[in-house]
Amino acid sequence: MALLTLSNAHLAYGHVPLLDGTDFSLESGERVALIGRNGTGKSSLLKILAGDEKVDDGLLQLQSGVRRVYVAQEPQFLSGVSVFDAVAEGVAEARALRERYERHAPDEDLDALQTRLEALDGWTWEQRVTEALQRLHLDADALVDALSGGTKKRVALARALVAAPDVLLLDEPTNHLDIDSIEWLQDLLNGWRGALVLISHDRAFIDAVATRIVELDRGQLRNYPGNFAAFNAAKARELENEALAAARADKLLAQEEVWIRKGVEARRTRSVGRVARLVQLREQRAQRRNELGQVRLEVDAGLPPGKIVAELKDVSMRYGDRLLIDKFSATILRGDKVGLIGPNGCGKTTLLKLILGELMPTSGSVRQGSKLQVAYFDQMRAALNLDATLADTISPGSEWIEIGQEPKVTRKHVMSYLGDFLFSPARANSPVRTLSGGERNRLLLARLFALPANVLVLDEPTNDLDIDTLDLLEELLQAYAGTVFLVSHDRRFLDNVVTSTIAWEGDPDFGGRPGLWREYEGGYEDWKLQRARALALAEAAAAPAAVSTKPASADAARPAPARTKLSYKEQRELDALPDRVQALEAEQKALAERLASSELYVSEPQRVPALQARHDDIEAELLQSLERWEALSSRV
Repeated sequence: MALLTLSNAHLAYGHVPLLDGTDFSLESGERVALIGRNGTGKSSLLKILAGDEKVDDGLLQLQSGVRRVYVAQEPQFLSGVSVFDAVAEGVAEARALRERYERHAPDEDLDALQTRLEALDGWTWEQRVTEALQRLHLDADALVDALSGGTKKRVALARALVAAPDVLLLDEPTNHLDIDSIEWLQDLLNGWRGALVLISHDRAFIDAVATRIVELDRGQLRNYPGNFAAFNAAKARELENEALAAARADKLLAQEEVWIRKGVEARRTRSVGRVARLVQLREQRAQRRNELGQVRLEVDAGLPPGKIVAELKDVSMRYGDRLLIDKFSATILRGDKVGLIGPNGCGKTTLLKLILGELMPTSGSVRQGSKLQVAYFDQMRAALNLDATLADTISPGSEWIEIGQEPKVTRKHVMSYLGDFLFSPARANSPVRTLSGGERNRLLLARLFALPANVLVLDEPTNDLDIDTLDLLEELLQAYAGTVFLVSHDRRFLDNVVTSTIAWEGDPDFGGRPGLWREYEGGYEDWKLQRARALALAEAAAAPAAVSTKPASADAARPAPARTKLSYKEQRELDALPDRVQALEAEQKALAERLASSELYVSEPQRVPALQARHDDIEAELLQSLERWEALSSRV
């Protein structure tokens, strides 16, 4: 039996139905990712499942005794509370019941209290809270008001986890979390025994966590088993079939409209049935809910800058006793698309300001290129005036926007430009404060792209953006002729956009030192692979050194003759390695294509875990083979 079931749900704000006869059910142990366009009603649906909102019509049924916990996109806490007390709110009932039991009144039913306490595991609520704080690396005595957005999200998750719900409902859980925290959350949710429904636009996160994807599209829910790649393939086929069906219906309607007009003189001889069918076709066309429009993005690349955007030599930066950047050198060229990754507070913004000349380094030198025109995207949306209208935000004091440089200047009316970003003319004079988080990000992008700039600085541009807009933004940045600096925790977005990565590696647990930054070619996955190989080689080099420090006999201390030539067996192994690497890569590619196909999840779903495990094993075998290849080649 399903834990919860929503049947024939209807919900509307104004004339647009967000839920239009929607059905949904959640089984025990399922992890469902709810996706869809901004403003389609995902958060409203999640609140309905949590019991915080009611449907206009329909029925929500729960299995007896099911406990639900909802974590909002922007969690709220009481002012002045400590982290311990905020997390303990998740066991508020158990805490209150135990207090009642310990100071019970003479007429209190202790048996009933004890039964309820045992059902809630209320005797050990302090231990559960302490364990959650330790797992999430939270300071119990810290005040919630002083925490960052990412740490507040951790506190909200801890509050939900100590409640031990049967159903966990998460709205954009990865917002404001850095990459390490997102990967930690992935592992946590994959080990979660209860059922899960989450709203997210982080495609890598969805792939890692979800077992089923549900899309809210034009008031209807569509189910897709498997990962995000399988959803993409199935969705493309659905949209193609839908477009063909709509085209056939429109063609038939046009033919019938021509017939009805030509048959005016022969009104009495017309088929009554054909006229009735024409009326029905007109009604169906009027009621059809077409696919939502696409954002149209274009950016003014400004004046061409010099070849070099910035050159850093042995740059260091200190704030008091804290070393944020230590002897970092890099050269940023025109057209480079650079991703900056690292945990919150490691100094990404400081490094960006050094590159752009907004800060002077403590030591070292920074040289900026010529003719730089910089435009910023601020994740906190500080550039938006909440009381200004959308039109004034985009083009204050003018109805026209000019994009491009002489002689190629394109003039657009502000209403048309807002329409490119899916803002209707009716909303052009609405204040910014009426927009949702995703719509505000879209408006900020519209303002950014209207500015002439040859350097774009994007600080977390993916927060709250729906997946369709993310895809279009990726395409725009890939084709952009200027230079891009991208700070993002969306791993898939980084991989698809950046050409190089500047990564913070100051974690002492991984052999780093304070302020250590390194530059790598490629995106996040490239950095991760190169970093893993470097650590493996460093460990391999450290192992012989550790062995050599042990006391040795006189015979053992005698240096062994250096081997300058491979043995016959080693030479044969070296000759075979290129073919082995090629075969492994081909097998891995074939497995990836099969896992991305929706047919596998329909015809042979039981084989998915084994194929995924083999795909992961190949990655380890490839790394081992490449390291062995390098070791043998160095001796030739």
